[in-house]
Amino acid sequence: MDLRRLVALLMVLLVVQLGLVSFSLGNVVFKVQHKFAGRLRNLTEFKAHDARRHSRLLSSVDLPLGGNGHPAETGLYFAKIGLGNPSKDYYVQVDTGSDILWVNCIGCDKCPTKSDLGIKLTLYDPASSVSATRVSCDDDFCTSTYNGLLPDCKKELPCQYNVVYGDGSSTAGYFVSDTVQFERVTGNLQTGLSNGTVTFGCGAQQSGGLGTSGEALDGILGFGQANSSMISQLASAGKVKRAFAHCLDNVNGGGIFAIGEVVSPKVNTTPMVPNQAHYNVYMKEIEVGDTVLELPTDVFDSGDRRGTIIDSGTTLAYLPEVVYDSMMTEIRSQQPGLSLHTVEEQFICFKYSGNVDDGFPDIKFHFRDSLTLTVFPHDYLFQISEDIWCFGWQNGGMQSKDGRDMTLLGDLVLSNKLVLYDIENQAIGWTEYN
Repeated sequence: MDLRRLVALLMVLLVVQLGLVSFSLGNVVFKVQHKFAGRLRNLTEFKAHDARRHSRLLSSVDLPLGGNGHPAETGLYFAKIGLGNPSKDYYVQVDTGSDILWVNCIGCDKCPTKSDLGIKLTLYDPASSVSATRVSCDDDFCTSTYNGLLPDCKKELPCQYNVVYGDGSSTAGYFVSDTVQFERVTGNLQTGLSNGTVTFGCGAQQSGGLGTSGEALDGILGFGQANSSMISQLASAGKVKRAFAHCLDNVNGGGIFAIGEVVSPKVNTTPMVPNQAHYNVYMKEIEVGDTVLELPTDVFDSGDRRGTIIDSGTTLAYLPEVVYDSMMTEIRSQQPGLSLHTVEEQFICFKYSGNVDDGFPDIKFHFRDSLTLTVFPHDYLFQISEDIWCFGWQNGGMQSKDGRDMTLLGDLVLSNKLVLYDIENQAIGWTEYN
């Protein structure tokens, strides 16, 4: 097949060309866009985004429906989905750090009406969809989500949700079931429209900054592990395997999220840490060039506020202070003449006119079951102007006390790879992929 025909076949799916990745027939696919695509790299903006994101990651375990932190500013990628019958388009964040799908609804108090992302916001109206039904508080979905009946539940009362975020803002509403429209893999690198019924949140009231963000979207599509997520619902209905994958491009922006099984290429995996709110894995050691860092034996222990989280919604990569110091010392030892300076009071930068892949070492993260994640210099170094580069590695010790012992690997290390989240078998894996 010639390249132009291949690209033409993939255009319905991709913002970037993915080559010969093969998903199982029937998989659900979403084209996604990067929030910062087409904009100059502003490291302070990246760091501010991550700070808001991390406040949600650190607190979500205490909330029945995930997260806190400003949701309109904590997601890097967003996608378009169709809801209702007749179907209307909605733009939602694709978020591996939360579980439910929710969108702003008609009559909503303080919901955003415009966005600076160049998209049209739409309020969902259950009354305008012939397939919409409200979920009552005694419905199986509601009782399983809340592990029992809500207080004062009566058959005619709706199943409500209420999420309070770290900045004091909140979203509240009720659950509805309706038709969701999506692209499904039909074979020969092609897709066709399909639909299914899912239960999602209908946002009726927003408070705080939720209605005023310039980067507002219609809602959030959670790719978490809970039974309330769209992935789990589609899997329970027998439509897909309980797994998803993504290929993302952090240079040009965009890519795809696909729900279901990856047939090819072959993806080796590492086990997830069980009973965690997010996608945690077991880190074993870190290699800089050919040198394995000498680190305390317990630095990568899993546990409360610890361990290694894989999160495509975080921009950079955050390491415990002892890991960060050791890594940066070893990197700098390979460029002893490098003159470092600070940019925007928080980023370590330097002047360099050569090819960074020739002058700086690869970083290898080693995980349980012999899985390795290689990060190249062109991934962990950001060029902010001609011949000026900055490190994307961040010192977790400079974060909040709750986050200082956590390793958080974000878009910096996950882009330009095929990343698989196999919820069914509790494993995560990846392979190098453009």
